[in-house]
Amino acid sequence: MSFSPAQKIGGTFAATAYTLWGLAPLYFKQIDFVPAEEILIHRIVWSLLLLVLIVWAMRQGEKVLAVMRQPKLVLSLLGTALILGANWGLFIWAVNNHHLLDASLGYYINPLLNVLLGMVFLGERLRRFQWLALSLAVTGVVIQLVTFGSVPWIALVLAGTFALYGLFRKKLAVEAITGLFVESLLLAPLALWYLWQFANSSAADLTQNSWSLNLILIAAGLVTTVPLLCFIAAAKRLQLSTMGFFQYIGPSFMFVFGVWLYNEPLTDSKLVTFGFIWAALLLYSADAALQLKKKKSAV
Repeated sequence: MSFSPAQKIGGTFAATAYTLWGLAPLYFKQIDFVPAEEILIHRIVWSLLLLVLIVWAMRQGEKVLAVMRQPKLVLSLLGTALILGANWGLFIWAVNNHHLLDASLGYYINPLLNVLLGMVFLGERLRRFQWLALSLAVTGVVIQLVTFGSVPWIALVLAGTFALYGLFRKKLAVEAITGLFVESLLLAPLALWYLWQFANSSAADLTQNSWSLNLILIAAGLVTTVPLLCFIAAAKRLQLSTMGFFQYIGPSFMFVFGVWLYNEPLTDSKLVTFGFIWAALLLYSADAALQLKKKKSAV
């Protein structure tokens, strides 16, 4: 099978985006002494400043103003911004409180949840193997609940918020970078208000920090924005079905880091659930590959 230059570049961007997302826990672990909510503030504020430069460089100012003139759209973007902020905050908390395996499980579950939401809210019809994959995933969660008496709530909330964010953004008539800028702009006042009123850790006052710590905190903007830009660049060059094959890179890195680098316990309940999710994803990927092959054969 031959790939066009655009597809090869798109594949590079996709692999880069998902690899950077998978490596993100290494960054957050370096500042795990800073409360998760304060790291989230830095993530929002420095991402906004970086996006200001990107919007200016790409001459997207008129598109931003066009969005800001639509109150209903701005309100919708505030809703998606709050969902995204909740996802970011929980992910940081999970990584820095020894729940990296739960975060990994959440992002493994995410593509299956996307399929379910597409059926419920977008009227998409599921194929036989997609139904079977979803059934396996649900079975894994139910077994953990019934047999081991625990609910993987971190994984489910991370998967749910990210899937809902993708669903709502898909339904909004706004470009990716423009929408992300407006979302960051809407979150920034809330972040700065929290920093002013409640932040009281030893790292909250940047004027009292070492320059190295401040650089690490400022880097939160790069950690957030760079993989998103790579993802956007990949999405422009690849079909979504092709993009799907890259999305397991991130949670796979997280799983490896959680077990072998940070020594999180891989309990029986987690192992059973992971087993069912991996089986579900194997079926899901095989079905996607089959459909992609059929489409190429029909052309």
